[in-house]
Amino acid sequence: MKKILIPTDFSDNAEFALKVAAQIAKKNDAEIILLHMLELPHQAGDAIGSGHIIPELMFFKNAAIKKLEDLMDEDYLDGINVSEIIQFEMAFEGIMKISEKNNVDLIIMGSHGASGFKEMFIGSNAEKVVRNSEVPVLVIKKEQPDFKVADFVFASDFSDEIKKPFEKVVEFANRFDSTLHLVMITTPNNFKSTPVSEEIMRKFAANFTINKFETHIYNETNVEKGILNFADSINADLIGMSTHGRKGLSHFFNGSISEDLVNHSSLPVITFKI
Repeated sequence: MKKILIPTDFSDNAEFALKVAAQIAKKNDAEIILLHMLELPHQAGDAIGSGHIIPELMFFKNAAIKKLEDLMDEDYLDGINVSEIIQFEMAFEGIMKISEKNNVDLIIMGSHGASGFKEMFIGSNAEKVVRNSEVPVLVIKKEQPDFKVADFVFASDFSDEIKKPFEKVVEFANRFDSTLHLVMITTPNNFKSTPVSEEIMRKFAANFTINKFETHIYNETNVEKGILNFADSINADLIGMSTHGRKGLSHFFNGSISEDLVNHSSLPVITFKI
């Protein structure tokens, strides 16, 4: 874990993410890339494309530079290699491009979530990044003065397609000396008996070298509620999920449990792309 990308809009939530990034960077000797996106109206984008930057854009850019420099002077970033990028682009598209261009290992984002019509029709930038990012995305909802991952919940059906992203789950858990709680949520619509569920998890875990782990089966009316209630029952520090990155009509009709958790969980959530 050498490069951590932190998109910031200078909000409190974004700074919560930056503070967590600083803690992770210090423990892993990692670099932080601070990214601020200047989202522009269409006509302003045309002006940039033609090589003419209007004075108003320079004003906003210079103000953003000043805010980034002030952030980089914060005591909690002392001793960390921090670089800054300002991009004229829509937030989601810019985050994806910068992540790929810089070969980042982890994206950390602050989010207050989204709800109701906003969640259905717009969604948060964090939700879009979770849906599309090829690298793990850690979403922070509140300040974490001492970010630790003693108890890390990873919920899954533990099918074969999860094996590849699960390698990164194990790497993350071992790096933080976490107890990895593997949990299978059984619901009325997707019921498996306890012996069957236990056997699936046992065979799955046998493929990996996990320093500390436990297996659990939790019954609930739906998967999202089961994950949240189980995490609460063990006082977990972090929830992990794999995501398919559904898009278009598939996403609209099927949704994504990972994105729902990003919006609704008060705990940090980390996602791993299948």
